[in-house]
Amino acid sequence: MLRRPPISVLLAILVLVALLLWLALGDIQRFQSEPPESSAATEDTPTRVEYRQSRATPHTPRLVAQGQLEAVREVELRTRHAGRVVELPVNQGASVSAGDRLLALSRDALEAQLERAEQQLELARAELAGAADLRRRDLISQPEYLRLQSSVSVAAAELAELRQTLDETRPSAPFDGVLDRLDVELGEVLQVGEAYGRLVDDRRLVASAWVAQRDVLKLSPGLPVEVRLLDGSQLPGELTHVASRADDATRSFHIEAELDNPERRRLAGASATLSIVLPEREVHRFSPALLELDDQGQLRVKHLDDDSRVVSTAVELVEADASEVSVVGLPETIRLITLGGGFVAPGERVTAVTADQIDENPLTQELP
Repeated sequence: MLRRPPISVLLAILVLVALLLWLALGDIQRFQSEPPESSAATEDTPTRVEYRQSRATPHTPRLVAQGQLEAVREVELRTRHAGRVVELPVNQGASVSAGDRLLALSRDALEAQLERAEQQLELARAELAGAADLRRRDLISQPEYLRLQSSVSVAAAELAELRQTLDETRPSAPFDGVLDRLDVELGEVLQVGEAYGRLVDDRRLVASAWVAQRDVLKLSPGLPVEVRLLDGSQLPGELTHVASRADDATRSFHIEAELDNPERRRLAGASATLSIVLPEREVHRFSPALLELDDQGQLRVKHLDDDSRVVSTAVELVEADASEVSVVGLPETIRLITLGGGFVAPGERVTAVTADQIDENPLTQELP
């Protein structure tokens, strides 16, 4: 048989239940009499962003392209007269001046033919001189006199052709350079048009490369160029040519720069890196994380106007690496948003603070 609880225990239970009911009803009444805090007050509070002053500074951008070096002039030497090689006055690899004889071919009967042509011209001129006196006295006809004039012209042309042929048996260097290759031996017979060597003018070099179509508009002949060689050395030069039409396959543009090679180093055909110095520009520098891309694919940067409203300005990228970008298109001095820019829209008024105004304790200061 269960025992009845003592009266004191029942009273304690009743008091506890009454207390709990009072607390619950009082809390509900408070919520009923006091409306919850409106979120509008929070929304009316301007978003806080961090900014820093940014001033444009001079910057000299460079466009880097990979290319190769060639001699400013290079010619394949070919014979214009057939003959046997009888003399090689210049060794392969030797430096020559314009007009220096490079080899000698046999002349065979050319000298005798030249002597006969000189005599034929002398005879034709003598006959024409005699005919001129007869023509003044009307002792010969006009057609006969014109025939004798034609004979003089034909003899003179034959003589000039033979003299040129004789000169072609002694080919000479067309310009100063190095006889880079000599592919002939004494006694070898050369035919007309056959190659026997290569002459290279290595006092100046041409550095050629290809640049993307997005970069070609920045280039124009006359810009300074620094050419870096594989050994780390550099040679100064100048941009001399920018192609007017892109390559059909790569859509890139061919460029050329000329540079001096005073030491006549053997660089023709070697690889090189072209660093083209572009005109100086006023740029702002900051972290690439602050760049935004709009719906049209245009890069933009957010900054603040004098009323602390957000402004989004389109910029042009001049130079970039993993830690810093250089852009143009911004005013000379701006208040650049460095933190919180992703939470605000253009035209929105914000609370702007500098980095030194931000509390180091993240529990008391949060952005935005």
